[in-house]
Amino acid sequence: MRSLVWLLVLVPIALAQEEDCPVCPTNQFAKCVNEDGTCSCTLQLDSTNKQPLNCSTLTRKCWMMKNEMHRMKNGIGTRRKPTEHAMLDNDGIYDPDCEADGNFHAKQCNGTDTCWCVNTAGVRRTDKGDQSKECPELVKTFWFQIQLRHKPMDKEMDEEKLQKAIQETLGAYKVDPMYIDKIEYLKDDRFILVDLKQNKTVQAETDLATAAYYLEKDVKGNTLFSNTYNRSIQDDGIQFDGGKLAFEEAYVYYIDSKNPEFSMKGLTGGIIAVIVVVCLAIIAGIIIFFLSRRKAAKAHIYQKAEGRELDEVQKQQLTT
Repeated sequence: MRSLVWLLVLVPIALAQEEDCPVCPTNQFAKCVNEDGTCSCTLQLDSTNKQPLNCSTLTRKCWMMKNEMHRMKNGIGTRRKPTEHAMLDNDGIYDPDCEADGNFHAKQCNGTDTCWCVNTAGVRRTDKGDQSKECPELVKTFWFQIQLRHKPMDKEMDEEKLQKAIQETLGAYKVDPMYIDKIEYLKDDRFILVDLKQNKTVQAETDLATAAYYLEKDVKGNTLFSNTYNRSIQDDGIQFDGGKLAFEEAYVYYIDSKNPEFSMKGLTGGIIAVIVVVCLAIIAGIIIFFLSRRKAAKAHIYQKAEGRELDEVQKQQLTT
């Protein structure tokens, strides 16, 4: 009975300690507790490991992916599976191995005997193999192209104001302006193309892979921020030209410092089909070019022969 009384006393104290700590603004999945008057925040990576966080910066992508997999495996903050045979498309989602500083291990296996190599953004860049797969280095992703498709606007887009708005938006993701290489607008498709290139002279507190990951999650309605963070991309859009500019699609493309190492065997049927079509188109073009040159050559020979025949006729006319 006495232990029960103590339990009832300690629970409110523990809750009060948590309530005394503000939430982590850059990570809604972090848990912040008050220990001896000091608040500290951690992120659950798996059933046994917690990662201490600095809530003034974005949480590294590798740690966020591990936390997402942990929550999915344990049904934390996820919707109930609708039926026994329902499937969820988890392409690109895996449980990564992270370095102590939050970088991805060059070799990933997702807890299985199937392994592959990734870049610094955690994206697979080789064929999959077995445990003997060798990944001698973590290849750096130096160029990120973010493609944002905005919802239809009632008025004409001012491209100068658009560029300024996108720059301010990226600032909410800790992207240094020196990383922004180009912002391009495709009016007909409503696409905004943003090129971010890693610049060694910039000492920024957030890596571009993490910034792109946070931004993509926001556009897809799965924000990683807490409600206290004043981020730029919201569900209803960003402030723009006296109104709101909302986004409906986001794509991130990665360009590495070294070419990816995919074989034809490792490519999907769809990609192989595209390659075959392109090759056939090239071959067809070569054939058409050859035939046209051959036809032109025949026409040239014919013109020469016709010229010689005319010369002979003119000679006969002169002699007569």
